Amino acid sequence: MRFDEFVCFEATVSELQATDRDGAITELIAALVAAGKIPSESAKDVTKAVIKRENEASTGMGKGVAVPHVKHAAVKNVLAAIGQSSTGIDFASLDEQPVYSVILLISPVNNPDKHLQAMENVFRHLQKEKFRKFLRQSRQPAELEDLLREADENPSW
Repeated sequence: MRFDEFVCFEATVSELQATDRDGAITELIAALVAAGKIPSESAKDVTKAVIKRENEASTGMGKGVAVPHVKHAAVKNVLAAIGQSSTGIDFASLDEQPVYSVILLISPVNNPDKHLQAMENVFRHLQKEKFRKFLRQSRQPAELEDLLREADENPSW
């Protein structure tokens, strides 16, 4: 699954105002609501579900990145929003370092294969230091879109 099939560039948050994990998750879900990807009446429930999942096990994978994710009935297709923080957010990451790039992934409950495909794509690219570096530097939606399209076109990149 390609990034351009699930990342909502209109929901990019160039500078997260939140200083904590739950605030960052709430802010990214609000961006997806504003982009028309999540019904506003579902925002609170989706936020609670993501935070509950995060409380079970941190999605702070280390190296400045977190990928909070959940399956939820409020979405019909796999959906992602990306937010950046210049100050860093504590996500209880494995390496105990702050997170600067947050990729929020929400998938429909009835399509686990698509969820796994999206997760696989995200994690495959996040393993690459060059990708993480450019991700952190991509502040504007257009920059982020260019980076992710290049990653889609050059999987070895």
